[in-house]
Amino acid sequence: MLNFKNNFYDNAERITLESKETLVVIIKNMDSKDKQIAELEHLLSIAPLDKKPMIEKELRLLLSGIKAEKEAAYLIDFDYKDSRRTMVLHDLRLEINGRVAQIDHLLIHWTFNVFVLETKNFHSGFKITDNGEFMRWNSFKKTYEGMASPLAQNERHIAVLKDAFNKIDLPSRLGMRLSPVFHSFILVAPHARIDRPDQEHFDTSQIVKADTLLKTIDNNFEKKSFLDGVKDLSKVVSSEQIKEVARNIKRLHKPASFNYTSKFGLSDIDLSKKQSSDVTPSSQDSSPSSFPKQRCRKCNSENLSIQYGKYGYYFKCVSCDGNMPIKLSCGKSGHKERIRKEGSKFYRECQDCKTSSLLFINPTS
Repeated sequence: MLNFKNNFYDNAERITLESKETLVVIIKNMDSKDKQIAELEHLLSIAPLDKKPMIEKELRLLLSGIKAEKEAAYLIDFDYKDSRRTMVLHDLRLEINGRVAQIDHLLIHWTFNVFVLETKNFHSGFKITDNGEFMRWNSFKKTYEGMASPLAQNERHIAVLKDAFNKIDLPSRLGMRLSPVFHSFILVAPHARIDRPDQEHFDTSQIVKADTLLKTIDNNFEKKSFLDGVKDLSKVVSSEQIKEVARNIKRLHKPASFNYTSKFGLSDIDLSKKQSSDVTPSSQDSSPSSFPKQRCRKCNSENLSIQYGKYGYYFKCVSCDGNMPIKLSCGKSGHKERIRKEGSKFYRECQDCKTSSLLFINPTS
């Protein structure tokens, strides 16, 4: 029994007469999000001041999601790139029977075990209560906030994926069409903190760190009984067959289209207006405003750049790698200035005063 997994794969190799050549298993990579990013950045540069916070939030969430998916994709590709038993698809969007599923990562094993992976980016960690409720930590409010269950979300994805598999040709055994077995996993960053309940209250085994996915899946095979293993063995197909299944699923991919103009309530008239109609002439300045000259508080260097981090924009010292907060105030009580980025330029803006002025220009590399 201890060597069951090895015997299982050895037998599968003999049954399917696999060649020793390594096959390309990354069937689909992530779609480029450059167009979405560019559109949001463009809207951010021309939208009225009252719309900018919403657009900024959308852009921030998009960039955060891309980062999390790329990190997970790297780890998945690292583990499976030389496999001949598992086909990998990233960033798969399906529209089947009026329902939509955006699947971050999909693994199709030659035993027809299909792993549906949802990536979540938790900056400050999260916890799961005894009754299965997911809570995200809000580092600004210093409290946990409720969020939609990623497990329930992934189950909806699987429901659509099942319909997708029903639309494609699948291998058969003894005249019977093989049926995949679906498994749901939620991937979180290796550094993320997870506060889990006791297993007897709520099973969280489907929530895994991205760098332990391979080990988690292998452990599932280790725990299989002999009869379960024989059942899986009867469904083993060749790598070429499972690759064709993955390619057929890829053909169903429909990239998303976004109408950000409509989403943020920006009419054609809004977009045709120049920024100067919403702010004072100071926004047209070609040089930084009268904001005090900045020097690194550690080494006194003026060689700074503005970067975006966990808590927003900050000054980064190129000379000593030190950090400094950016403190803004228009001088009026109750008013709160914000920073708007436009390419390498950064503007300080006060929505209450309707003012916008150039704060800083990042140096070129």
